[in-house]
Amino acid sequence: MPSSRTAIVVPCRLESTRFPRKLLHPIRGKPLLLWVAERIAREAPEFPLHFAVDHALLRDVVAGAGFHAIMTSEAHQSGTDRIAEANRTIGADFVINVQADEPLVTGAQLRELARLITGPVPMATLATPFRRIVDFYNPNQVKVVVRRDGRALYFSRSRLPFSRDLGLTIDDAWIAANPCLKHLGLYAYHADLLEKFAALPPGRYEQIEKLEQLRVLENGFDILVGTTDDPGIGVDTPADAVKFEQALG
Repeated sequence: MPSSRTAIVVPCRLESTRFPRKLLHPIRGKPLLLWVAERIAREAPEFPLHFAVDHALLRDVVAGAGFHAIMTSEAHQSGTDRIAEANRTIGADFVINVQADEPLVTGAQLRELARLITGPVPMATLATPFRRIVDFYNPNQVKVVVRRDGRALYFSRSRLPFSRDLGLTIDDAWIAANPCLKHLGLYAYHADLLEKFAALPPGRYEQIEKLEQLRVLENGFDILVGTTDDPGIGVDTPADAVKFEQALG
């Protein structure tokens, strides 16, 4: 059950390689970051909400709208490192990480993460089934394969699983009939794992794939993967921002 022991922390970095300063990108006159902030506050008001930011511009956006911002180092290599620093101020036992570019996160997703992380596995995340082959081929949509007990085997930008027999001829029907899971940018952690993560050097596969969760797997920690039918929209590119605006109706 949610409690003051569980907090939501949104890591926010001003610069972005694929979409420069995307958190400040205006959508219907409002920065993307504020769409995310207002969505979380509306969907899951039972959780304390904090923004771990690396620049005064981001701090001013969230603080100006009444949200709590914590300044963190610009040197962090991942959002998880940033959250680890912020939680030294917050002091939560369990931390839910919502990416600052996930404007359609749902309360059901956040409550499911809160449920998963109170168990023995020190990190949890969510995935949703792929529905379209074009999304499965997209390297910006991360894939995850899981064990029978729901713990992650690997995350990749490549197609996983790969059908040796069908190769490039797979279609939407094959995607629907097989365990092809899209990873969502939502995590939860035990506080002690955050500190262990921050003390570890970036992993080899983390650096190749640019996926911070691989640092956890590479160092022998488990990640529990829950499933959701709420796919969300991650804004990684200007085209994704257009899709989000269209989804607003």
